[in-house]
Amino acid sequence: MPEKPIVYHIPVCPFCQRVEILLELKGKRASVDFGVVDITVPRPAWLMEKLRDSTSLPALETEDGRILKESLVILRYIDEIFPETPIARPTPYERAVENMLIAMEGGFTSAGYRLILNQDPEKRDALVEELFAQFRKLDAFLSFHAPGRDFLFDRFGLAEAVYTPFFMRFWFLEYYEGLDIPDTPEYARVRRWREACIAHPAAQQVTYEEIVKLYYDYAHGAGNGGLLPGRTRSSFVLTPDHRSRPMPPRGKYGPKATDAELGLV
Repeated sequence: MPEKPIVYHIPVCPFCQRVEILLELKGKRASVDFGVVDITVPRPAWLMEKLRDSTSLPALETEDGRILKESLVILRYIDEIFPETPIARPTPYERAVENMLIAMEGGFTSAGYRLILNQDPEKRDALVEELFAQFRKLDAFLSFHAPGRDFLFDRFGLAEAVYTPFFMRFWFLEYYEGLDIPDTPEYARVRRWREACIAHPAAQQVTYEEIVKLYYDYAHGAGNGGLLPGRTRSSFVLTPDHRSRPMPPRGKYGPKATDAELGLV
């Protein structure tokens, strides 16, 4: 049995980053071990046995060998087993407001990923509007519940840990789609929240460069370690290190880069 909880994770995965952010907020990073999983190769048999043939990550193995899945479940579990610095809000009403915002995350994330995976230029405008509509919903919620604060409440909390990894992943939209939310009043509150989240010291596990380079294949329609035609290596490979690779070409609707052009061989 492990001496302390183990989180099996993909380092660049946004759902996994949520767990890392929460541990940083609680000052408990050293209280949990991390097992790195390479998304570009099949899961090892021993891990598949632990996960009961599921490939979804992150997963947490407790000290007595039991397995927990789903990032939101793991976040709340960690918040409870290390209660000294609670991250979820302390009162029932505040937790309800926090959970209402968290419940909106699925539509927001799906809209961004549908846009980055899209390969049809004629569908782009509709997908952009779908994403902007999600940003406006978030803006309206924050403007009502937290008009004068950077965060939902007085500090970076559970809702911020849930959203921040996706604010960072949407750097791929800036790079490959040339897209950002408009700098207009209807987006001002959510823009303020996003920037405060991205800048928070507990959320510095990934960089703009890393996201742009590793998510090149996503921008061309191949997610989760899949290979594009003519390629032999995924942009998600652990080696060579992303810092040694060149910045990829920005255009996503034209010719695709080769393994060599991406610095993968």
